[in-house]
Amino acid sequence: MKKIKLEITGLSYSQTQSGAYALVLSEQSGKRRLPIIIGGFEAQAIAIELEKMAPTRPLTHDLFKSFAESFSISVKEVIIYNLVEGIFHAKLICQQDGANDVEVDARTSDAIALAVRFHCPIYTYEFILSSSGIIVDEADGDEAEAVIKEESALERASEPGNELSSLSKEELKQMLKTAIEDEAYEKAGRIRDELEKRK
Repeated sequence: MKKIKLEITGLSYSQTQSGAYALVLSEQSGKRRLPIIIGGFEAQAIAIELEKMAPTRPLTHDLFKSFAESFSISVKEVIIYNLVEGIFHAKLICQQDGANDVEVDARTSDAIALAVRFHCPIYTYEFILSSSGIIVDEADGDEAEAVIKEESALERASEPGNELSSLSKEELKQMLKTAIEDEAYEKAGRIRDELEKRK
């Protein structure tokens, strides 16, 4: 079966499920998007690596990477290979010192969190994109992503005690440093977003 390469397009708070996040993957050579609902911990693990944040202590996925590298194991690719009753199934294709590939079953969110750490490609198959993919026109693509980001920002702004816009850049930078040290990565993400808006 021919594999289709995917890229991470976006990660935002789910508008439909409380406490969940929407991870959006897009096919590299096409207009289809594959939205996957994931938990908060996994969303945090993916976002931290994408944003190049450095946690003070290793998260579970960082520990897995360190452990694997200690034994010369690399993750070559991640494949989202099945969809059963609305649940995506994924596997890691691993290799140790040039030996034969070994397939390891994994939750899709964990597999993607590891893919971003190992800088390996993410693939799926046509039947999955056909059944669960959403077609986005090029003209609408940026707009659709902007809407997701805007809704996410509005939701965060409405949270109690979120008055980041009234703080100075220096205060925000200090808060960001403290949030990372305290491993409060969602808060750190909101502070980083506020700093980015001011550039």
